Amino acid sequence: MSFFTHLVLADSGLGGQPDPNGLPGSSALQQLISGLAFWALLASLGGLLISAAVWALSSHSGNYHHASLGRRGTLISAVAAFLVGAAPAIVTFFENLGKTVH
Repeated sequence: MSFFTHLVLADSGLGGQPDPNGLPGSSALQQLISGLAFWALLASLGGLLISAAVWALSSHSGNYHHASLGRRGTLISAVAAFLVGAAPAIVTFFENLGKTVH
């Protein structure tokens, strides 16, 4: 599609709104996404517990290389859990930002 065609479509008032009932299977897809988010949070929790234990035990025993790896794993797991929890808000933010484009 050319740039001119995009301009014509934008000026014609064509557009769309997200509709959860617009396609068949939307509820199944929503359940799938919710299940994936649950598994991602479980993985983040497991990573956080294991990494924190590695960090603590390695620091206590003087193994600074593994303590560094445990600290990195702890931070990555915490950020992953944050992103899973914040994902709907991030998507909504960018959707609203996209709606401001005229």
